[in-house]
Amino acid sequence: MKKISTLFILLFSCVLLTNCFEDFDDNPVFSSLEVKDFVWKGLNFAYLYKSEVPDLADNRFSSNEEYAQYLNSFETPESLFNHLKHEPQTVDRFSRIYSDYIQLEQQLSGTFMSNGLEINLYYHPNSNTQVFGAITLVLNNSEAANAGLQRGQLFSAVDGTALTESNFTSLLSQSTYTLQLATYNSQGTPETTDDTIDVTPETVTLSRVPYNENPIHKTEIITLSNNEKLGYLMYNGFYANYTTELNNVFADFQANNIQHLVLDLRYNGGGSVSTATYLASMVTGQFTGQIFTKTLYNENLSGNNFDYLFTNTIENGPSINSLNLTKVYVITTADRTASASELIINSLKEYITVVQVGEGTVGKSQVSRIIYDAPQPFSRNNANPNHRYAMLPVVGISVNVNDGQVPSTGINPAPSFFMEENGLNLGILGDTEEPLLARVIEDIENSGRFSVPNNKPNATHKIYRNLAEINPEKFWFTE
Repeated sequence: MKKISTLFILLFSCVLLTNCFEDFDDNPVFSSLEVKDFVWKGLNFAYLYKSEVPDLADNRFSSNEEYAQYLNSFETPESLFNHLKHEPQTVDRFSRIYSDYIQLEQQLSGTFMSNGLEINLYYHPNSNTQVFGAITLVLNNSEAANAGLQRGQLFSAVDGTALTESNFTSLLSQSTYTLQLATYNSQGTPETTDDTIDVTPETVTLSRVPYNENPIHKTEIITLSNNEKLGYLMYNGFYANYTTELNNVFADFQANNIQHLVLDLRYNGGGSVSTATYLASMVTGQFTGQIFTKTLYNENLSGNNFDYLFTNTIENGPSINSLNLTKVYVITTADRTASASELIINSLKEYITVVQVGEGTVGKSQVSRIIYDAPQPFSRNNANPNHRYAMLPVVGISVNVNDGQVPSTGINPAPSFFMEENGLNLGILGDTEEPLLARVIEDIENSGRFSVPNNKPNATHKIYRNLAEINPEKFWFTE
């Protein structure tokens, strides 16, 4: 199976478009103009929505002078890039431009600046300005883990300043900050108006440092009441360089003869399409050679549309450890489960039963690739040495075997499986009492009625989830 990492080799084996204009790259001194030139030409060539953006048409400019004047009408490369995005509020929410492609490459391979903390934020009871945070995830071997922080802990101040709706972004976006932990004091009434958030003397100082994430956050083998085995995998990113480790997890599941599987993708923002195909092949095994997903490109590159097939081997690696399951449970959360995680649900459901538990997903079926400032094919080779700008635009779209794509509004679980994570009852990941996993087990064991606990704070108090703007390195991944 060919990997998406070879995309540019595949794409640019076709007949390339001829540039309509001369390059501005002859000047060895970095200028904003040469970066803007790169932005327009790169998007003109590879952008998925090129045909929807009139300013990207091949015949848009009649002369070099008109082209240069157009580029100069934008103050920065970023402003040009944002102008050329197609319906950025609804259709293309995901294309990005970066000033340092080395950092971008590291992020996409699982190395990014992080203190190891992911959080949800909530309003204080009876307030629409005061804010407190709940720790939802502590990354393994991170600064936060070393400091002893745990999922479910609360905090209400940073650097001695109480969090509010207007200051939490600036306080939590700092490279180093000190959290003041807190407790939720419930009065036991049906409403939350009398409840309080009480600070404690305990503080923890955290710094963002380079962090290399192993996306396999946690695995468990759980013996159910009927003595059947349930395999649990919390998987936080489809990183191609951890495929062997992922296959080893399934070897353990295979050796323990699990009959049920939970893929916990609640904090998984996506990753490699090839890795998603490997994971789907590990879950199944009975569909080798059939289409798992298809990637479609713009009119320039449509000759390189590609089918990803279920496989029984990792390319240049070992055989895949397959479970041959006909049903899988997938845990998801809003604003966090995206891209390749949604691909797993959308493409597997055409072959086996996929039970989604949690919240609706983000809604990203587009494929992104790094575009460098280099002669066509805009690959890393021969990148302009004068700067490190690169783009990560959407260049393709993934559909399942029946051409169905992930809705832009996301994929929603059935009503009986819809559950929001509750900041005061998060539970321990992988534990049978954790609410979302407990819902899975209840369904497997068919143990009767299930009701979602009415714990506070409720959804009306939730203000911000997982802070993509504060920790952008952990959000969207290229496919």
